Order: sequence, then structure tokens, then C-alpha cells
Amino acid sequence: MHAYRTHNCAQLAKANVGETVRLSGWIHRKRDHGGVLFVDLRDHYGLTQIVADEDSPALGVLDGLKLESVVTIDGEVKARAEGTVNPNLPTGEIEVFARGVAVQSRAEELPLPVAGEQEYPEDIRLKYRFVDLRRETMHRNIMLRSQVITSIRRRMTAQGFTEFQTPILGASSPEGARDYLVPSRLHPGRFYALPQAPQMFKQLLMVAGFDRYFQIAPCFRDEDLRADRSPEFYQLDFEMSFVTQEDVFQAIEPVLAGVFEEFANGKSVTPAGEFPRIPYAEAILKYGTDKPDLRNPLIISDVTDHFQTSGFGLFEKIVGSGGRVRVVPAPNTHEKSRKFFDDMNDWARREGFAGLGYVTRKGGEFGGPIAKNHGTEGMEKLYAELGLGENDGLFFAAGKEKDAAKLAGAARTRVAEELGLIEQGCFKFCWIVDFPMFEYDEEQKKVDFSHNPFSMPQGEMEALENEDPLTIKAWQYDIVCNGYELSSGAIRNHRPDIMYKAFEIAGYSKEDVDANFSGMIEAFKLGAPPHGGSAPGIDRIVMLLADEPNIREVIAFPLNQRAQDLMMGAPSMVSPRQLRDVHIRTVDAPKPQPGEDTRVDRAGDA
Repeated sequence: MHAYRTHNCAQLAKANVGETVRLSGWIHRKRDHGGVLFVDLRDHYGLTQIVADEDSPALGVLDGLKLESVVTIDGEVKARAEGTVNPNLPTGEIEVFARGVAVQSRAEELPLPVAGEQEYPEDIRLKYRFVDLRRETMHRNIMLRSQVITSIRRRMTAQGFTEFQTPILGASSPEGARDYLVPSRLHPGRFYALPQAPQMFKQLLMVAGFDRYFQIAPCFRDEDLRADRSPEFYQLDFEMSFVTQEDVFQAIEPVLAGVFEEFANGKSVTPAGEFPRIPYAEAILKYGTDKPDLRNPLIISDVTDHFQTSGFGLFEKIVGSGGRVRVVPAPNTHEKSRKFFDDMNDWARREGFAGLGYVTRKGGEFGGPIAKNHGTEGMEKLYAELGLGENDGLFFAAGKEKDAAKLAGAARTRVAEELGLIEQGCFKFCWIVDFPMFEYDEEQKKVDFSHNPFSMPQGEMEALENEDPLTIKAWQYDIVCNGYELSSGAIRNHRPDIMYKAFEIAGYSKEDVDANFSGMIEAFKLGAPPHGGSAPGIDRIVMLLADEPNIREVIAFPLNQRAQDLMMGAPSMVSPRQLRDVHIRTVDAPKPQPGEDTRVDRAGDA
């Protein structure tokens, strides 16, 4: 007989009754029924009920062990008595009568319970993550993650992609988020950077002549954290040569739709080939965000023209100074009290906005200050244009265009949640396309890149030379699902002349480009194919499939919101000798000045 087990804890069934078996696992639960002890023995695969009575030599040993102790049980498989069968367990028709027990490891008092799904403070869960991972939901989430990655690999290979690995130690880039830096021992004063993404390497693979690349790539970004973001994360990184934007869409849609269909657990999924294409400008107008949740039926409208000569002085002033007025419908709110609308206004102020105006309507009668100032005739004209009914309310977001769009987008989500309008049981995908190539930076008073500086501008060199930079669109695209951005991608700028010109518009000299992106630009001078790709986030995909609100629930060993590993104690102090080896001297953090706010800036869960 095997030293530890003849079967796992999910394997035994009625056909095994009468057999002598050996099982190993953790003591999950114990129930003492007066001389008869029932133990749920758990391993990776499942649970088996162990029984020990006064005739069993195992009774005293099992009774004296704490939960989560590890034991090996020798015993006989018996059928459960009628009425005690558990149909929810694969082993629910049998139990094992313990004839002997070997203690492999005694557990001390647990820092958190394993059986059950009780809420527990995250700092305790992360400090004792190896215990937290024993809990059913966490164990299931990590297994789901593995299965999703396996499915992705299979589907990418079937699409003709080849998996490659790219370096972890690379050069720091001035673009994007902050790098995690690694000092060099052999080159004093110089640093490697952990990759924010394998962007340049995957493009260089295309220049090297490999046609379709992918990898499940680890990425690192030293940025503030929130519920859907982690400082280290994995993405399905892929790149393709000789492709248009549409070719990229056709390659990745079957992969994503297929993975979601495989693990959706009965939820509907947007079919491959049917992901809507929404231009960036349309997304900002209709949804107030470039990450729209299409499960939400509410559509934002711009009603600025209605308030150019309105009797409502505040809106006239905003419109007269170049601002916009956006509205969010609140259907069938005639039975809502005034408090519902006032609470929405209070919510907007708590979010940092000046406020959220509103109009009520009950049986065709308008209410609220905006309706009073704009007049019944004006409101009826507005409602008719929007297609609203006699019992529909309306919320108003007014201000500078970006501010009005942001408030309207947040209000759209809030109203739909409050009214229960968000469709459940589905995954709705879309592409956001036609991102602006450039934007105006109000702080620096200059034109800068708005998204990815290495994207090909639509119209290429002709557009860069002859069009207003703020009107030029790029071949950039995002994949969005249920309001979460899963990936950003682009058709790349593979021509040095176009790259130099694009960076010149953003205020960078030819020397700047050569110094900061020498590997890329030199490669492009030696023959580069048109190419493009994207990088859907593995963690966010699993988070959606597991229906978890926080990305840390689908990562085996995540950092907390302050980028700390509470279990291993990272980041940690290192010895003076280690610092000397890499030519580093540390300095004390500056002392706070009198009256200075010393609180740690923590990114809140969204």
C-alpha cells in the first residue's frame, strides 16, 4: 500500500464499499456525537467523511487534534446510512471507518477559519495566505486561473501563434508608469528595470521575422493600487505581422469569447465576430468613459444647445464659456421621493463634483429648479428630443467638457445601480477604437501623446504633416468587458520617419528618440514589417469569470494596497554588504515639515 494514500478525498464512491483504503489530508471539520466522532478530511480534490467510534483506535488521536492538522487514515469504506447521504459531495454516499491514524503534522490555533466563508480582515488573510488559500472559494479561484491560462494557451496555438519568452531585466523607459528598478552589481550606478510590458521585445520579434507571437507575460508597474490593479500582473501578450486592425480583431475575438464561454458558468457571452466597435469620441459622449459597461441600458446625451438662451442662468453661464451640458435619464422614477434625487446630488458632491442637477416628472408634470427656470415648453421639447416618457426623471451634468463627461459617466453607473437596471448573467464585450493620437496637456501647455506613442497614426505621414494634431486619430484599440478594460493594443508605427515626426509634434527631438528608444528605432531602420497586437490582462479576465470584485482574490500571493507582501515581509531592509555590492547608499526619508499632511496615499477599492 502507498505510504500516504490509495485514493484522494474526492475519489471514493459506493463501488468502493468494503475496500480497505488509505487517505491523507487536512482535518477540515470535526463533529462529536457522543462517542462517535465525524471528521471531514480534505485534500486538493475534495472531502471524505471519516468516522471513529469507541471501537476505533483512531478515536482518541483524532479527538485530540486541532483543525487543519494533517493526518493519514487507514480504514474501511462503508455505505452511509439512509437519510445521511450528501448529494452535494462526490463522496457523499460513503464514509470511511477509521482503523488507524498517523499524524503527519499537528496544527496550532488557526489565525483564521478555513471551513466556511466568513469575512475576515484582509491583512490577516494576506499574512497567512497559505491558510487563506485552503478555503473553498480561494482554492476554486486559483484553480480557475490555471484552467483559464491553459485554455488561452491552447486557443492561441490553434490560431497559429507561437509562444516565446522575453527578458525580465531590461532598460528603463521614460514613458508609462513608474518602473521597478534593479541596481547592477557589475555596472556601478546603472539600473535594470522590470518590464511594464514586453512591448519593445515583442515588436523586435516581428522585426526578426517571427510572424505570430504570444506569451503569458509577467509585468510590473510601480503605481497606486485599486481593486482591479496590481503592481505585478500577467497578460496575454501577443503580436502579429502584416496585419490590419481588423486582422487583430478577428484573431483575438475567438480566443476571448471562447475562454469566457468555456468558464462563464451559464452566463451569456458576446459571440466572436460580434464585438461592437465604438469610436472613442462616441464612447465618451454616450457613456462618459472609454470603458463602457454595455449591460447598462442608459445612454448619455448632450443637450448643450437647449441651454444657450435658457432661463437657467447657471447653465447659460457654463455654456457661454464653452462648457457642455450632459444628461442621464432616470426611467420610471415617478414613484421615487425627492430624497432619491437629492441623494444623487449629495453623492456627486462627495465624489468631488459641484453637484448633479435634476428634473423630476410625474404624470407629465415637471418638478425641480431646472424645470422651473427652463419652463414647461422648453422641458417638453427636451424630453421629446430624448424620447423620454411622462414618468421619467433626468439628471444634469454641466461644466467643462471633460468634467461634464466624467460626472455624467459616473452618474450613469450610479443611477443604473440604484434603479436595478444593469443586466445580470452576461459578459458584454466591445472594442473602443479611433483614439486620438494627441491631446493638449493643460499643465505643460503643450501637445502630447494621448495613449500609446508607438501607434501608427491614421493617415500616416500625410496626416502628421497636414492636419491639426488634435484631430488625428490613431490605430489604437481597447477591449472592454462589463466596464473593465481588458487590454490596450495598436497597429504599430514601424517607420522611423513617421516616428520621428510624431515625437516631434509631442515636443521630442530626433536625439531624444534615438537616446530613449535606440533599440527600437535602429531595428526599424533595418527592415520592419507592418505589425500590431494587444495584451488582455489575465488577472482581470479571471476576476470577471470568478465574479470577484477585487483582483487580489484571484492571485495566489498578491501584494496589499500598499504594495507589501505581509507574508514574506517584502519590501524588506537589506544588509550594508548587499548595498555595497550594488553600489547603493540609502538616505533617510525627509522629515515632515510643521503642518504637513503625512498620511499615506492609499488607492481605494472601486
